[in-house]
Amino acid sequence: MGKHSATGWWVPLTKRWILALLIMLSISTAIAFFIRAALDPCDRHLEVSDKKRVQSQSVPRIATKSSPLSFMKSKLVLLVSHELSLSGGPLLLMELAFLLRGVGTKVNWITIQKPSEEDEVIYSLEHKMWDRGVQVISAKGQETINTALKADLIVLNTAVAGKWLDAVLKEDVPRVLPNVLWWIHEMRGHYFKLDYVKHLPLVAGAMIDSHVTAEYWKNRTRERLRIKMPDTYVVHLGNSKELMEVAEDNVAKRVLREHVRESLGVRNEDLLFAIINSMNFLLIRSCVANFLTASAFI
Repeated sequence: MGKHSATGWWVPLTKRWILALLIMLSISTAIAFFIRAALDPCDRHLEVSDKKRVQSQSVPRIATKSSPLSFMKSKLVLLVSHELSLSGGPLLLMELAFLLRGVGTKVNWITIQKPSEEDEVIYSLEHKMWDRGVQVISAKGQETINTALKADLIVLNTAVAGKWLDAVLKEDVPRVLPNVLWWIHEMRGHYFKLDYVKHLPLVAGAMIDSHVTAEYWKNRTRERLRIKMPDTYVVHLGNSKELMEVAEDNVAKRVLREHVRESLGVRNEDLLFAIINSMNFLLIRSCVANFLTASAFI
């Protein structure tokens, strides 16, 4: 693409590398859970019998070899979250961190906004990440800048995370943009500000949760901000390939609808409303696994 021409011959390679990562993330829920269970990053130097020791050592080797993410071993990934809470965005990013850690990726985590006082949720989630081998570092400082410059991949989570680039990296921003994947969840109008997304056209790619949201971003950035979206990929969180196929089959859709309504005790003459306000933590694993399997990067 013309926008990358100034950065040299390695930009197309970097972009293909990021797309390859997203393609290889397309794994089934079962495989994802298997990898996570098999590749526990905690210390396993326990006194066990020779037989158990052979089993515990052989499982990670098999899992790493069979995992589509095995090529990410020893790579450095920086995950940038606008906040750390029990809301959908941060928890999805945490699940991605754990999947990457499961195959030996070096994962660093940054939380941009933190309250001045101690927060029990943040404390708990940070320690959960530390326990799984995710390095939680400061959102600013020389260590953070060095990490960003060395990272093979940087994932910006949500549109508002874009302000972190100029605030922290400053003149080094152009050096990291070819390695940035921007994961956007928002759809409200007040997020369409140049302060947030002025670097969006120059990143390697954007990932958005639905075709409607992707089209909305494409139109609003062009009409309001006069900027162009980068290569954009749509991932339907929580929607498996099988469910999408059923949704396109009128007969299967009607049968599934009747089955769901019957299981909920809803009669034919009843009107059913479903409101999704936030994502339950127990659903996050399934959502991320389906994000990987329903990938539009193929």
